[in-house]
Amino acid sequence: MPFDMVEAITMIAREKNLEFEAVLETLQAGLLAAARKKYNFVDNITFKFDRKNNDLLMIATKRVVEEASDPNTEISLGDAKEIDAEAEVGDEIDIYIDYEGEFGRNAIASAKQTLVQKVREAERDRVYEEFVDKVGTLASGVVQQIDKGNVIVNLGRAEGILPIKEQIPREKFRQGDRIRAYIIDVQRETRGPQIILSRVNNEFLRALFALEVPEIYEKVIEIKGIAREPGERAKVAVYSSDEIIDPVGACVGIKGVRVQSIVRELNNERIDIVPYSSNPEMFVTRALAPARVVNIDVFELESKMTVAVEDEKLSLAIGRNGQNARLASKLTGWKVNILSETEYDEAKRMEAEMLVPVGQLDGIGAKIEERLAQADISSVQRLASAQVEVLTRIPGIGEKTAETLIDKAKKFVRDLEREYAKKRKAEAKAKAAEAAESGKLTADDVFEDDTEFVTEVDDVPEALAPSLDDVEEAEDEEIHVRKDVDD
Repeated sequence: MPFDMVEAITMIAREKNLEFEAVLETLQAGLLAAARKKYNFVDNITFKFDRKNNDLLMIATKRVVEEASDPNTEISLGDAKEIDAEAEVGDEIDIYIDYEGEFGRNAIASAKQTLVQKVREAERDRVYEEFVDKVGTLASGVVQQIDKGNVIVNLGRAEGILPIKEQIPREKFRQGDRIRAYIIDVQRETRGPQIILSRVNNEFLRALFALEVPEIYEKVIEIKGIAREPGERAKVAVYSSDEIIDPVGACVGIKGVRVQSIVRELNNERIDIVPYSSNPEMFVTRALAPARVVNIDVFELESKMTVAVEDEKLSLAIGRNGQNARLASKLTGWKVNILSETEYDEAKRMEAEMLVPVGQLDGIGAKIEERLAQADISSVQRLASAQVEVLTRIPGIGEKTAETLIDKAKKFVRDLEREYAKKRKAEAKAKAAEAAESGKLTADDVFEDDTEFVTEVDDVPEALAPSLDDVEEAEDEEIHVRKDVDD
């Protein structure tokens, strides 16, 4: 094999980050394929690389016979003696094949094509193995092109794709922009490994914090949870087992330099850093900051809380389109119902007046009443708000029984609320009539209509959504990072 061929193989191996031996074996496979086209039998053909002369030797081993009947595997004694004067019948002799002259130009071209194909396959395998180990890590590259909204990113030895659904809303890229993303998957494909990137995955935010905050990278500070609406807002719960270290302060950095670096990377996504607490009530209270929580009712079986905040902070607690409450719910893992303090007091008063022991519901005997009470379901109202899967955990209550009990309780409560509403209207009308007779009727004396007292996180009434004035006022009071949350 000519020296320039060896040099070419060495160059290919270096450029493709492959072993020289692997490229050499690929070339041998190509030459063997060319030999099959010329010879009927190739099992006796082997290769030997002469490192001293940088030559690849192709060898056919044949058996010495008096008269050769199969030229592929046998050689006559006379021909054998021309190669080795001491050859005898029955010996095996190695014959060196001049493959460049023997196979012709087409065969060599075919071997070259096989080499190129095998090298490409080997490179694809190498790239796949390299990046499949990087799933779950940050990747940095340059935007190569944008195809139907998908961003193709040059990652060096491979290309990654950032699909539209994995991009932060309203984020724009141009060719040549440097970009960071999180590797969420690597898939084998014919044209090469497909590296899927994401900038909306919660783990992308976690990785950015590990990059910017050494204490997180060193696991001195732990991120306990992340709730995020990409491009809009995120809440991050942090914790440190070392009491000396302030986890929130470390993540913020001096003058907010650390967190602001992450905010810029995320297209100005607002980030609230919340100190984690193993106490669910405390954790929810901190997650809803800056709104001040004045009362919390916990329903552990349903992983649900009813939270009361100061009247003037209700819009702030709910957030624009329910965003703050929704993120707090995702972060803590508790479903959160938010009320104003006035609504909460009114709901409690109504609950006290309307409270009916669960034993008074038709179909509930003493045993079931006792079991329900053990599960903290002592009133018909509590039973009406329970979930089927919660009731089925109670011994003696199956799925059908649970559904029947809840339906009965809901109907009972609806009838009770109608009666209560009629009573309130009657009282209000009587009060208004009395005030009118005395000539002291004011706007405050006009009777109130029925009011829904619970504001669901996922169904925020438009009337409770923060106005522009609320938002502007909140901007002065709200700090992206909540360091001092009252216990």
